[in-house]
Amino acid sequence: MGRDGTGRDGTGRNWTRRWGPGAGTPGPGVPADAAGAYGGAQRKARQECPMETPKDKTAPCLWFATEAEEAARFYVGLIPNSRIVETSYYIEGQHLPAGTVLTVEFELAGRRYTALNGGPGFTFSEAVSIQLYCEDQAEIDRYWEALTADGGQESQCGWLKDRYGLSWQVVPRQISAFFTDSDPAAVKRAWDALMPMRKLDLAALQAAFDGR
Repeated sequence: MGRDGTGRDGTGRNWTRRWGPGAGTPGPGVPADAAGAYGGAQRKARQECPMETPKDKTAPCLWFATEAEEAARFYVGLIPNSRIVETSYYIEGQHLPAGTVLTVEFELAGRRYTALNGGPGFTFSEAVSIQLYCEDQAEIDRYWEALTADGGQESQCGWLKDRYGLSWQVVPRQISAFFTDSDPAAVKRAWDALMPMRKLDLAALQAAFDGR
């Protein structure tokens, strides 16, 4: 039943379960600890955008303890051409309180992501990161400052962790050109310049690559 007891979501729209055809049954490969997180969610009464079919064939799902909505709104507010698509909530009988946000589907520069509140069972690591391509040094500086603020951590070679522990690579759009060139000496100079850097210095990388 819906929140209004009518089988709808309170706005007159029918809702369906967020995950799978059954009542809270996770799909193949879903960790056992995640079963409660993936089951029994209903569509949020208020959708940010009209319901639509994702264009992407795949979409990363980012596991948060309880910060999924906060994180999604932070990312959407930071990166242009981004938006919240829709949100689902836990219902009674799940491992987080009813009404807690379960998932937030959102887009960053047109690419779909899902943020999931699954509890503290899993945490982020550097094994998975988001590459953020920047057009110039000013954009590198802006994203670096925003993503390392309020508890974020700088790392090496353009890597960082944001306030939620998610790893990012803040890099110039042409980053691969420095390391795929046919001139091995230029590639080595670029590598040697890159390795000591934390936030990337595009002019210094270009100068090293050019042999200046």
